[in-house]
Amino acid sequence: MKEPQERTATSLGHTAVSDPNSTDCRAVSGILARIGDKWSVLIISRLGEGPRRFNEIKRMIGGISQRMLTLTLRNLERDGLVSRKVTPTVPPRVDYALTDLGRDLLLPVQALGAWAIQHTPCIEAARARFDASDPAETPQQERVSAG
Repeated sequence: MKEPQERTATSLGHTAVSDPNSTDCRAVSGILARIGDKWSVLIISRLGEGPRRFNEIKRMIGGISQRMLTLTLRNLERDGLVSRKVTPTVPPRVDYALTDLGRDLLLPVQALGAWAIQHTPCIEAARARFDASDPAETPQQERVSAG
């Protein structure tokens, strides 16, 4: 039986998994999954323009279902990125806005969106080349076949 390998500090400023001061990868993974979700990115971008009502957000983001918008807003609120303000009118008015933490996330989200827009033609071309190639010749297939 193999002995477990000792984990040490890695290059580029990464810390060892066993380092008591390092952040748990699972926690970071959960946060990245939330803020990297396509609906979260779109909602954060739209709320970066100012507070919005539920149906306003839904109209601005084509293709999102009411259920998915509700779940995503609730999760963003839970994570402290979005605030929900209910005004007691008939019917009640509910406004969603970015919190300070959400506004802090806005710049990286906008940069990621700008990168995606700028590189869409390159990515589509790469996909077309990949899809046109013989799947048996792809590096992934070669690694699987060689194993």
